Order: sequence, then C-alpha cells, then structure tokens
Amino acid sequence: MLQQDHLFINGSMVAANGEQALPVTDSFTEEVFASYRSASHDDVHSAVAAARAAWPGWSATPLVERVAAVRRVAAALTEQAEALTTAISREVGMPRKLAARIQVGAPIAAWNNYADLAAELAWETRVGHSLVQLVPVGVVASITPWNYPLHQITGKVAPALLAGCTVVLKPSEIAPTSAALLADAIQQANLPPGVFNLVQGIGPDIGEMLISHPDIDMVSFTGSTRAGSHIAGVAASQIKRLSLELGGKSASLVLPGSDLPTAVKTTLAGCMLNSGQTCSATTRLLVQRNALPEAEQILQELIGSYRMGDPADTATRLGPLVSAQQRKKVQAMIDDAVAAGARPVGAKQPVPDRGFFIPPTVLADVTPSMTIAMEEVFGPVLCLMGYDDIEEGIALANGTEYGLAGTVWGPATPDTLAVARRIRAGQVDINGAPFNPAAPFGGFKKSGIGRENGHHGIREFLEPVAIQLPAALLESLPE
Repeated sequence: MLQQDHLFINGSMVAANGEQALPVTDSFTEEVFASYRSASHDDVHSAVAAARAAWPGWSATPLVERVAAVRRVAAALTEQAEALTTAISREVGMPRKLAARIQVGAPIAAWNNYADLAAELAWETRVGHSLVQLVPVGVVASITPWNYPLHQITGKVAPALLAGCTVVLKPSEIAPTSAALLADAIQQANLPPGVFNLVQGIGPDIGEMLISHPDIDMVSFTGSTRAGSHIAGVAASQIKRLSLELGGKSASLVLPGSDLPTAVKTTLAGCMLNSGQTCSATTRLLVQRNALPEAEQILQELIGSYRMGDPADTATRLGPLVSAQQRKKVQAMIDDAVAAGARPVGAKQPVPDRGFFIPPTVLADVTPSMTIAMEEVFGPVLCLMGYDDIEEGIALANGTEYGLAGTVWGPATPDTLAVARRIRAGQVDINGAPFNPAAPFGGFKKSGIGRENGHHGIREFLEPVAIQLPAALLESLPE
C-alpha cells in the first residue's frame, strides 16, 4: 500500500504533522490502496506563509519565465502519465482507456495551452489617457474535488501561476494522488520555493482553515453548491476574491426537426461519462411529448451497451462510483423517484459482485416537481421528460436552481441558435458541438461564480489597475 506522509511546502517535501490518516479506496476492488497523512494547522500556516513570502518575487518574474516554468511542469507531468492514469482510474472509477485521454491527457495539454494563452494575453492596454494593467490577485487557496482531480487542479493552478499568483492547493481527500504527483512534477520543474504548496486534509478542517486564513487573498473552489455557499459566506466576511464552480442539472433540449436518434444517443453518453460523476452532465433529456415513445425506444436499445466492469478492462464502458457513500446516495435518489411515479426504462443490468456500481439508469414519466428532476444526482441517471411547445421546453431547461451547461438540438438554422441564446447556462452547445477548452466554463445561479478555461481562466486571477497619465507622459508612450 502506498503510504504518503509528506506535504509540499516552500519547495520541499516535508513531513505532515496531522494526526489523521486519510485512506484512499479503489472504487472497483473496494480495498484501501493508499494512505495520506493530513496536514496539521501549523503545516497550513507554514504553507500560506511560504506562498506569501514567494509572492513578491513570483509576481515580478517576467512572463516569459513564468510561461517556461509552466511548460516544464507539463513536460514533467507527461513523464508521469501512466502513474496518473492508474491512480485516477482506481480512485474515481473511470475506465482506464477514457481516464488516459480525459483525466490525464487533456489536463496535461491544458498546462501548455494555458502557457500559449498567457503569452497572447493583453496584459496592458490603453483606455483614453489611462494605462490599464492586469496584476495578480496574490495568494490563492485552491480547493479541488475528486471527480476530475487533475483536470480541476490544472484549471486553477496553471492559470494562477501564469497570472503571477502563488498557490496553496488542498485536493480532495478521496482522490489525492494526482496532486502528490503534481508536486513531484513542480519540484522537478524547479519552480521557486513557495510558489506552489500542497496540503492534504478534509474540507471541514484544512479547507476551512485555508478559506478563513487572513493571508489568503483569493479562494478558488470546485465542489458542491452547499459547500460553495458556506465558502462564499466566509470569503465575503473578509472581502476575499472568490471563484466557485459548483453543481449542475444540465438539460438536453431536443427541438422539432432534430435528428432524434443522434440527440438521444449523444445525450445518454454525456450523462453516463465518468458514471455520471460530472458537474456538466446532461442529466435531463427534454423531448416533445409526441416524440417521447420513439425516444424511449431508442434509450431501451442503447442502455444495455453500457457494460459495467473492471475499469482496467477495455470492454468496460461504465465504471463504479467513487465510494460506497456515493452509491448509497444515488440509489436513494433513484428509489425516491420511482416511489414518486418515475418509471425505469429498459431491463436492469446485473451488477458486478464488487465495486461501487449503480447500473445505467433511465427514468421516464419524470415530472418537474420531482427531486430527481431538480437536484444533482452525480450518478449514471438520465431523466426523460416531455414538453408541449418550445416555450415550455425552454422553461423546463431553465427551471432548476442551476445553470452550468446545456445542449440544444435542432435544424442548423438561426431559430435553433435563438433558442440556445435563451438557455440560462454558462456553456451551451448546439447539436453536440464538441467541448472547447479555450472557451469560458462556469455557471449561472447556484452553479457558481466566475469562469475557468481560456483567457477567462487566467483573468480570474488578475485584477485591473488603471493608471491615469498626464498628457506629457502619455505622449512619450508607444501606441
């Protein structure tokens, strides 16, 4: 069993002084395969102090050097791709063949992409007689979730470093291995001491200490809406900069004239990715009532293709959930929905003898008042819902407390684009257009505050400063 009793503080691996051992469980074998020692409160103070001390030098480091440092981190992570894939697949349950591409390959590419974007960003602009500079926020606490561990860490740490911020990272205690490997990569890349620091621990203890620490200038958090609401309150009391990427209940709205088989197939795939443990998963399929029977028939034919099994098996399409607790929660939501009148579609697949599995589930006859239609499930559960006219369809799509993502299916006409413009979500795709990592990602309503990815992701860690210039100085500056 992997025993990790070290943190990464001020450029070195140091012994963790917390009393709590954090077990990491293989989601398929249900066995503990690693253990991490929690940080103590003194460790957190040391990490924040190191980040604070490193900030003046790092923020003044020329951009070209910060870009080069981030590229070195990407190169070091590439050398660890196999270890990252194995760890994340075991922790989270995503089939290994998908984890290699989505959980590891994409985040490593993102480190280089962020470097490219930082080099292109307009760090200084002229507005009339003012010079507007973008300057780093300061010391950032990054608190990340378990479902896409390296991806979520990358979306915070890479742009923060490029912006000139220093970072203290607390990853999820459920899936912490990729953070430890990132610390190895940063040490190999020879970043200055204190620029990046890693502390392990649970949210109510170590996370709470970070978000309330007086020397933290910004909190960047991804996780549940409940936790995000609490963090927002703490940050507000200290007037900290805040970025929150929270829950979702994304709708796939199928308009008349759509390619229904493609819409249904793609929506189901979007729902089942990572066994539904995706904040932007398309968990509600909205179809005109007269097309519901056909949609249901297509779903019955497709659902059986999601073969459950060992994530290491190339034939597996649906891995286990991350934990027994998550499985219990998802099953309770399914049971409640069926008790309220929802109807399972298709034959129920046999569940493997081991692993935290929930079979791929499609529920028909779901009404907007049901909990399953309103709240995030974070499991492989798709709700099939009907609407009478387009206005009702749009209202259903927008009819939850969330607004993270959405999909609209329809003829490739301005009318379909007009419907997409009315979806209250931070990212909307039409007819399954692919995810764009250079475009902003984030939510409306209770799905969060701020944006990640692309130039917007770097700007989250920057503050604009306007310097008003007298005419004599203004004339001496280049246009």
